[in-house]
Amino acid sequence: MYRTHNLGELNISNVNESVELSGWIQKIRDLGAMTFIDLRDEKGITQIVLNNEELQKQAKDVPTESCIYVSGKVVERTNKNKNIPTGEIEVIAEKFEVLGKCKNVLPFEINTNQEVREDLRLEYRFLDLRNEALHNNILLRSEILKTLRNKMDELEFTEIQTPILANSSPEGARDFLVPSRLHPGEFYALPQAPQQFKQLLMVSGFNKYYQIAPCFRDEDPRADRAPGEFYQLDFEMSFATQEDVFKVLEEIIPYTFKRFTNCKVDEGPFIRIPYKEAMEKYGIDKPDLRNPLVIQDVTKLFEDSDFNAFKGKTIKAIVVENGAEQGRKFFDKMTDFAVEEAGAKGLAWTKFEKDGQITGGIAKFITDSIKEALQKDYGVKSNSSIFFIADELQVAQKIAGLVRIELGNRLDLLEKDAYRFCFIVDFPMYELSDEGKIDFSHNPFSMPQGGLDALETKNPLDILAYQYDVVCNGYEMASGAVRNHNPEIMLKAFEIAGYKEQDIKEKFGALYNAFQYGTPPHAGAAPGIDRMVMLIANSQNIREVIAFPKNKKARDVLMNAPSKVFDEQLKDVHIRIED
Repeated sequence: MYRTHNLGELNISNVNESVELSGWIQKIRDLGAMTFIDLRDEKGITQIVLNNEELQKQAKDVPTESCIYVSGKVVERTNKNKNIPTGEIEVIAEKFEVLGKCKNVLPFEINTNQEVREDLRLEYRFLDLRNEALHNNILLRSEILKTLRNKMDELEFTEIQTPILANSSPEGARDFLVPSRLHPGEFYALPQAPQQFKQLLMVSGFNKYYQIAPCFRDEDPRADRAPGEFYQLDFEMSFATQEDVFKVLEEIIPYTFKRFTNCKVDEGPFIRIPYKEAMEKYGIDKPDLRNPLVIQDVTKLFEDSDFNAFKGKTIKAIVVENGAEQGRKFFDKMTDFAVEEAGAKGLAWTKFEKDGQITGGIAKFITDSIKEALQKDYGVKSNSSIFFIADELQVAQKIAGLVRIELGNRLDLLEKDAYRFCFIVDFPMYELSDEGKIDFSHNPFSMPQGGLDALETKNPLDILAYQYDVVCNGYEMASGAVRNHNPEIMLKAFEIAGYKEQDIKEKFGALYNAFQYGTPPHAGAAPGIDRMVMLIANSQNIREVIAFPKNKKARDVLMNAPSKVFDEQLKDVHIRIED
């Protein structure tokens, strides 16, 4: 054994003990008569003193970040360091051994505030992970996973693993395909989620299922989305309603956040916001409720306005209290943001000054009657500013949503040290694709509100589904639905989206077949693990809470993936690459 104690756990009670320690050299200081080493492991740092000429000779020219072993006696320090837990003691070394020597030149400094290009950090991720903050993120992730598992066990869920090599099915994103060697010309697909398997488990008579599930989707990376693969707490319950799922989510999410943070955490029941209302008030279906700004519709108010940019348009307004205190430069920068980042044609604005005067921007188009209505019906007070967005409905909502977020950030309006949760409910069952065709807007396996009657009698774009998201501080953190377990309803739902019965049998054959054999109503959800850890760790980048992430271009620069393979490997799986 190379150590008897972890470095960060030694304290004054260990004085006069003989110890064996191993770790990495964080800092080495040769003062001639003595050499001091800050020795680091996962638990902390202990100062090692080499006052023996032979040991000093062994340590000479050993680079930092080398891995060493020392044995010696714990003594009380005369010059105590109150900045570290072990600062009252040091170890007088009696034996010194280099276990793993580090190169003299590191690709970047570890445990400093130095900015390092991310691809270089990812290329040397094994060094990057020695950084205390990043290392602690991975340890935090481990503790969160343990907590989630314990909580699901407490709630009597059964952990069951589902296959990684599955079938390709249209579930909203591109599949990762795996060619079969034994079945020429055929492919497995990595599961976008265990969706069909967990529903089959409900048909199989399991009461409550869960797993920490890997999911694979060929999507473009974002700061809050890892490319290629991610993990979710996948769970499903038989004989369950939407309310049953909400109770589970309201149990596990606040419990986990409260255990690992000292911030204010919303308890259940969470606020419920219908999708349509979310788009109207926040311009997005994942609103950050720490932001007090709300979007209002003022279309009717300006229907007779002489302002040409408003004519025939949907007009959204955002009122900012005390916003009149901002100078012209602020409004110009917000206009630049709206045009360059949000895609607006422009951004109208005006101020209601403290003295009651209306100034700046489109002030001349604010008539007395409009002014009165803004004050009476839209909460505009003196010293406020108003931003207006005019466009087609959905475009105006989207732009207003982005402007609301930007205003909240630039004006520092967001509530501090708080996690605010809400359910977004009543998602539309269908939407128009870019080609103008009816398509599923969320999960194709969801139950439509109103069942078969709604599918047969309503305009598809008016049908709502029992689909829901959990949103935390502007991030979608979980998604779920009451599942469509009725074969007749399933056929009709897919028919509206352009699928024939034969298509369903080919793409979802096992599920469709299973539904003929006594299927219980069931529902579930899947909180995203990576995003949950990112929020709890207060990180702005999901790659900071994943041990070995891909980069912004979906490349693994550490392992060099994706990469080319030998022709013989391609031949084994019956694939030929054409130039």
